[in-house]
Amino acid sequence: MKSNTTITVAYGDGIGPEIMTATLNILNAAGANLTYDVIEIGEKVYRRGIKSGIEPSAWDPIRKNRVLLKAPITTPQGGGVKSLNVTMRKTLGLYANVRPCRSYAPFVRTKHPGMDVVIVRENEEDTYGGIEHRQTYDVFQCLKLITMPGTEKIVRYAFEYARRNDRKKLTCFTKDNIMKLTDGLFHDMFKQVGAEYPEIESENMIVDIGAARLADTPERFDVVVMPNLYGDIISDIAAQIAGSVGLAGSANIGEQCAMFEAIHGSAPDIAGQNIANPSGLLMASVMMLIHLGDTETAETIQNAWLKTLEEGLHTADIYDKKISDKLLTTDEFEKAVIERLGKEPEALRPVHYPESDEPLNVQLTFSRGENQPSKNVERKLKGVDLFACWQPGEPDDLAKMLKEGLGSLSDKMELIMITNRGTKVWPEGLEETFCTDHWRCRFVSVNGDLQPSDIIALLSGMDEHNIDIVKTENLYEFDGQRAYSLGQGE
Repeated sequence: MKSNTTITVAYGDGIGPEIMTATLNILNAAGANLTYDVIEIGEKVYRRGIKSGIEPSAWDPIRKNRVLLKAPITTPQGGGVKSLNVTMRKTLGLYANVRPCRSYAPFVRTKHPGMDVVIVRENEEDTYGGIEHRQTYDVFQCLKLITMPGTEKIVRYAFEYARRNDRKKLTCFTKDNIMKLTDGLFHDMFKQVGAEYPEIESENMIVDIGAARLADTPERFDVVVMPNLYGDIISDIAAQIAGSVGLAGSANIGEQCAMFEAIHGSAPDIAGQNIANPSGLLMASVMMLIHLGDTETAETIQNAWLKTLEEGLHTADIYDKKISDKLLTTDEFEKAVIERLGKEPEALRPVHYPESDEPLNVQLTFSRGENQPSKNVERKLKGVDLFACWQPGEPDDLAKMLKEGLGSLSDKMELIMITNRGTKVWPEGLEETFCTDHWRCRFVSVNGDLQPSDIIALLSGMDEHNIDIVKTENLYEFDGQRAYSLGQGE
């Protein structure tokens, strides 16, 4: 950061204004060459009837300045409003969420004194598309969307982050033993991209055992990359076992914009009491300075902060009579950090960041340009899953109705399977299988390929026989490979 840079600032809700004031005061005292465009987002905006939590005009300074430092906000409870955090990440294309989780033992209590892990979370896809439907009386659905370009972006970012920060190992968490297509894509892309980084050790782990090992022995991990939902949960776990979620900041990185924030909430129960810990937002601002290329100021602030922690000067959230020296207010903690600017910790490891004038970003190769799969892959329609709303009964009865609805199309398609909640119940189902009113009915081509008009004709036949179809999913082959899952028990 060579010259003065203008960033956008949102003071947020609850403790937000207190910790943002402290953070900006430390930035200014450290000589960060910044000016601020302030916007209002969050609870007050929601209360004005704006369901997104952000005024349309507030997008302009964010897009102009390309960097947002955001304090926590409060999302009103109840239906009718969307999470502003998710909205901002997706609207601005902030595909990578980066959360360093480092322990500060023995000055902050933790069971894992050697922990130094960075969680890289995909930030736009997965179930966080928020695409949900109630389909029957019994069944609600949330779509999990994993895309090839979205996966390549986050995986490449994780490898580039490891390379730039001299990290030696990258672990990928997935659940592709169950979700073989969506999480399978994530795992496959991790292997493809990883082959381009031979100097970085790479491994994949099933997310459940990976999470267990991270919670038990985080010292074996270095950088961990994963899809959105797993990353949301595991990054909070990692921050907490390192010492406290109140100490961790995060970066949300996109191709055009970036947003930096603490990972904790707005804590309205302690708002205005001058006891909140500004550390999470302060560490987010350090990540922001690195993004802007001002690594010198970033080092100065973080080392002063580390010096403050090791001298036992703590706010209430991490204060411990056995290891802390003095309990500080928010204002006192801010002043303590400012007084230590230019100093380095003696017991804790000082930070030193590699100089870089360019923010870390990536270029797609597998899913864009000449290599884009859609340019070379042959897609053929081979069948359809019809989802029917039908009160629980004998699957044989439903199968008979479906075959009647198939009618003259039986020379093109056949019913091969009925599942309930993904488990096969026809043919040869078991009476112990619990069923709801949501039935997946799979029709496949008898020979050759199908046309969209065949699916329309099938739906017409179902309607004529009063079968309530709530959803359809076409079944495709790509280059002769089945591109849809089997039923459990099929």
